[in-house]
Amino acid sequence: MAEAEKPPLSRYVLASFALVPLSLAVAWISPGPLVVFGVAAVAIIPLAYTMGVATEELGKRAGPGVGGLLNATFGNATELIIALIALSNGLIEIVKASITGSIIGNILLVLGMSFFVGGVRHRKQTFSRTAAGLQVTMMALAVIGLVMPELYALSVSGGPGAPAPPQLEQMSLWISALLITVYFAGLLFSLHTHKDVFNPVTPEGDPPRWGTKFALLVLLGATAVVALEAEVLVGALHAAVQQTGLNELFVGVVVVAIIGNAAEHGAAILLAWKNKMDISVGICTSSSTQIALFVAPILVLASVFIGSKMMTLNFEPFELVSIALSVSIVSMIASDGESNWYEGVLLMMVYAIVAVGFFFHPPTVP
Repeated sequence: MAEAEKPPLSRYVLASFALVPLSLAVAWISPGPLVVFGVAAVAIIPLAYTMGVATEELGKRAGPGVGGLLNATFGNATELIIALIALSNGLIEIVKASITGSIIGNILLVLGMSFFVGGVRHRKQTFSRTAAGLQVTMMALAVIGLVMPELYALSVSGGPGAPAPPQLEQMSLWISALLITVYFAGLLFSLHTHKDVFNPVTPEGDPPRWGTKFALLVLLGATAVVALEAEVLVGALHAAVQQTGLNELFVGVVVVAIIGNAAEHGAAILLAWKNKMDISVGICTSSSTQIALFVAPILVLASVFIGSKMMTLNFEPFELVSIALSVSIVSMIASDGESNWYEGVLLMMVYAIVAVGFFFHPPTVP
């Protein structure tokens, strides 16, 4: 039965890649940065949906914890690739802004849209309060790790925009190593020693239609192509920013972050519509946790070897406060393990308020 249902899905997977050649051709012809940007963005949408289907299939076999982690990992691979390329070009502030945007975007915008879309179809949805609570706690720890370097910089240098203190780089390296350790300890805890609580595999629901190898292959292929499309988007982004006159901090926090995490966005919303909230919430929270505890520290370590200047963890106070407030509101909303469409609206409104703040924020001092 499973094999009989695979061909239609396989044909859809092939169809989801159809817009990729068009976007590459448009990028090669280069009719204008805004056109290139728009076509590449449209090409990502069906790829994100396909990644969501592959994640759902893996989640049926491996459990919601592994399914959410896989989607977050493959989705953040795009973010990591974009950030490494930007670091090699010396765009450290844009990289930091995209990290901030990824963290708050996943737990406010994407989680909010998931709650809203799922809540429109289902009056009340439930998810694992324990699993969500662990992710929120890990994010709170990440906030502490990001706050300490900035507090040190402010106490030593005396104010924003002042030269970085000499030991800030060493502090960032130490904290990065600690954050990575916490991240892997969390994986061991939730996926091994306590997997019965955080990653239950239940026989309920539809049976898997894809084999594990096929689903992983689709996930790998879609991730690689999304990374390619994201590269086209970023390539057109700088010229598009200059053409529109947008604030670079706003572009990094909102635009680049949404592009880099497009895969998780589509998957989480799709799964919420199907009332698979454990995986949906797992994607949103795992992605933010992974960005804060793994991707950001990895970029700090990588910046030692690539680029002309090392990246540190002293994020701007405006960014740090935004992250802290986002984590706090998610902690309150997710504490009961239930969601509805209005809670989704609340999260999206918080994100909109933060986005407006970054839109009017003055340019950062390099």
